[in-house]
Amino acid sequence: MNSSVSHLNPISLAIRGHVLLNEPLLNKSTAFTLEERDAFGLHGLLPAQVESLDDQVARRLACVRAMASDLDRYVFLRQLQDTNETLYFALITRHLEELLPVIYTPTVGAACQRYSRIFRRPRGLYLNWAIRDRLDEVLADPYFDQVECIVVTDGERILGLGDQGAGGMGIPIGKLAIYSACGGIDPATTLAITLDLGTNNPELLADPMYIGWRHERIRGEEYDRFIEAFVSAVNKRWPNVLLQWEDFHKNNANRLLDRYRDRLCTFNDDIQGTAAVTTGTLLAAINKTGVPLTEQRVAILGGGSAGIGIAELIKLAMVEQGLSEEEARSRFYVVGRHGLVTDATPNLDAFQLSFVQNRSKLGDWVLAEPGKIGLCDVIHNVHPTVLVGVSGQSGAFTEQAIREMAKHVERPIVFPLSNPTSCVEALPVDIVRWTDGRAIIGTGSPFASLEHEGRMHHFAQTNNSYIFPGVGLAALAVKARRISDRMFLASAETLASLSPARNDAEGKLLPALDQMRKVSFAIAVAVAKQARDEGLTESLTDDEIESCIRAKMWEPVYRTYVRQAN
Repeated sequence: MNSSVSHLNPISLAIRGHVLLNEPLLNKSTAFTLEERDAFGLHGLLPAQVESLDDQVARRLACVRAMASDLDRYVFLRQLQDTNETLYFALITRHLEELLPVIYTPTVGAACQRYSRIFRRPRGLYLNWAIRDRLDEVLADPYFDQVECIVVTDGERILGLGDQGAGGMGIPIGKLAIYSACGGIDPATTLAITLDLGTNNPELLADPMYIGWRHERIRGEEYDRFIEAFVSAVNKRWPNVLLQWEDFHKNNANRLLDRYRDRLCTFNDDIQGTAAVTTGTLLAAINKTGVPLTEQRVAILGGGSAGIGIAELIKLAMVEQGLSEEEARSRFYVVGRHGLVTDATPNLDAFQLSFVQNRSKLGDWVLAEPGKIGLCDVIHNVHPTVLVGVSGQSGAFTEQAIREMAKHVERPIVFPLSNPTSCVEALPVDIVRWTDGRAIIGTGSPFASLEHEGRMHHFAQTNNSYIFPGVGLAALAVKARRISDRMFLASAETLASLSPARNDAEGKLLPALDQMRKVSFAIAVAVAKQARDEGLTESLTDDEIESCIRAKMWEPVYRTYVRQAN
């Protein structure tokens, strides 16, 4: 079957000629049929050859593969997205394993850093401080009437790279591309938004090419008033919208989620999506170690919103499997910039308080330096079975730390998750070597498989792309009013159930990336059922849930166009 052929009903259009060719959601370029060229005044505007979508995908793929760098490929694909979205999504969905690292991590980090220099054409909305009183007017544009799914950032904490200002727009654009490619969300219903409230990045402020608002970041009450105005305007314009927060600083991420999670259908992917994919990968890894979740001891390097979010969801999973809240919490050791988070740690944020260790109970610990408890001290005294890195600190998992962990644990589970690759806590090849090939490894960025002493080691890309497309698809398909923590736990458990390691101890931890649509569908079904069971959507049967989700999944195929009658 030719996958470029659509059997859906024709679309009636009033636009024609250059206007049609310049609309990326409708443009088919050389795939316009002779009948469509007649009807829409396209003769002479296109080469004579009529091609299929398959032909076009083959040509674009050859161009991508011929380029010298992934950043060049990123720019090329972004231009394609702004020219012909159907072709763009057909290309990346058919070659997702190859192109996901190009359209998102790790390449998107470099793209955000160079955003002002590679900027070609506006996409999404840049809501800056100067237009804070005109948000309703901006959102009212009829072009946005179909919007159902928004990804928003303020650009302050882009991956592990820090403040990228308006350049942070690369993140919402990339996330929405994954929503459509992996989750089947119609790109016509998505909207990327950057809240441009200035930047504290001195290089950007001094850069004459910087395209954002050249001002220090707005803070405090003014910041909160802007966010409130934004959320109110969004909620008024699209009462049933799905709003995803991305790459906000830890000082804002948790409190904004807490403030708005009961006002609209919203979640923070850095907190909840990262937690779900980490929990799912951990549950999959247990298939290899044979040690129950309730017996795991978890050390987390990085006490920000991502690290605490991971701890919260794994703790919830432990409670679901029989531990008390207190027992589950006691199994987590969070290491922040001041060392182990304890009741003596200064200036803790409210969201960190749930995972403090009682300093008085650590009196028998052997410390390398009295009065300071670092990661190596935690590993030496706790013998964690799981080590998670979300610190953004390259090389933070030292050889000493990993070897110490491996001395006490037969199959250490090590997840250096920081993105991009330049920020990873340790390279998988080193972890394999330091543990004599015994470690089970998940990474935030993609790494090639490695042969070590006659055995192949595969590194699960513990990427949020496994989770948020399915969660979003479920929320939109069944019109969920809110998104709960247990919905994310359902997504994690479903991901683990799809692990090849479930039936093969030597199998990969996570499904192949080319299976992402199937993964998203399975996760969407589980999440939608959980929403129903919590009373967050209508009381649908299992069959009705599956039907709603299938009906919601958009496919990148060309539709037939007919001329709208006058």
